[in-house]
Amino acid sequence: MNAVARPDARPDLHRPGVGAVFVSTWNVGTPERQRAAVEAIRTAWENREWPDLGLLSYSVFIGTDGETLMHYSQWTGEQEYEDFVRTYRDDRNAEIDKAVPGIERVELRRYGAVHRSTARGATSTGELPGVVVIVEADFTEDAGPGAREEWVDSVFAALDEDAVSRPAPGGISAQFHLSLDGGRVLNYAEWESEQAHLDWLADDAPLSEAWRRVQHDPRLAGGRVRRYTPALSLSAGV
Repeated sequence: MNAVARPDARPDLHRPGVGAVFVSTWNVGTPERQRAAVEAIRTAWENREWPDLGLLSYSVFIGTDGETLMHYSQWTGEQEYEDFVRTYRDDRNAEIDKAVPGIERVELRRYGAVHRSTARGATSTGELPGVVVIVEADFTEDAGPGAREEWVDSVFAALDEDAVSRPAPGGISAQFHLSLDGGRVLNYAEWESEQAHLDWLADDAPLSEAWRRVQHDPRLAGGRVRRYTPALSLSAGV
C-alpha cells in the first residue's frame, strides 16, 4: 500500500488503536522553505510503500511564525516507532534534506493517546479549522503522581466557567495528551482562525479564580503556545 493524503489534511484524533503519539518540531527558516519542506515530505512518502509497522497516520502543520513545522504521528505503540526508525526513516529524511538542505530537527516528544477532550462548538461556516493551537505545559520533577491529570481537570473546570462568562466563539475542540516521560501536557486545540484565538487571548476581562489555579499551579515549570495551519496528513491507501 502506498501513502495517500487525506483531503482535509488533518489526523483523526480519536481513531481506534492509537497507543502512542509522537510530536516533533522542525525549524526550516522561511515561509518558502516551509512550503518546500511540506512538498518534499509529500513526495518522499507518496513515492514509497506505507511502512506497515503500526504507523496509523502522519500529519504535518505549518507554523504561523513563518519558520517551523510540526509533525504529529499516531502509532499503535512506541516499539513500532523504533522499528520504523531502524528500517525506514533514514532514506525518507535523506530525500527531504536533499530537497530542502539545512533543516534543524529541534525536538521529538512522545505522548499517549488522547487523555481528555472537549468539543466546544463547530465552525460557523462548516469549514475546516483554520489553525491548530499547540499548548505545552511542563511540570517540575517533584510534581508528584497525578499532577498532570489534576491540572488537566482544572483546565476543564476553567473552560466550563468560560462557557458562561467568557465564551470563545472561534474555539472548536481541545485534545489533551500526557507525555510518556511524565513531564508534559500537550493540548491540541482547533480554532476557526488564528485571529479568533488571538482575540480570545486579548480579552481584558479579569482572570477568573479557575484560570488563576491553572496558570499559577506551583507544579508548573513552564509552558509555551504555538499556532499552526494544517498542511498534510498521510495514511495507508486502500
